[in-house]
Amino acid sequence: MIAGPSSDGRTANTSDRRDGAAPAAATAGEPYVVYVLGSVGKGGYRTYVGWTTDVDRRLTQHNTGTGARSTRGRVWTLIHVELYAARRDAMSREWHLKRDRRFRKQLAQRAGLTS
Repeated sequence: MIAGPSSDGRTANTSDRRDGAAPAAATAGEPYVVYVLGSVGKGGYRTYVGWTTDVDRRLTQHNTGTGARSTRGRVWTLIHVELYAARRDAMSREWHLKRDRRFRKQLAQRAGLTS
């Protein structure tokens, strides 16, 4: 959640979703998914790393332009998925994957995104 000022000047908790709804919490036993997307465009290939509890919904959001701003205007394919039982572990792995360019390049090559 993101803290932002409310209309009366106090800090209020708001969701980071565009529709203002609170993010869906994973139910017991529902895995957290760390995913890597790949896309080919004029400037070559790109990868995007994220985490969610519903990878199909998230991929649809990225492809329809309602996902992360950096993914808009491209067609994305799912090239890697990892499942985690704890949100903390998924977020940690996402952080590490975002900094591991070599691994993401290998994934892109295996997916046929590079020449």
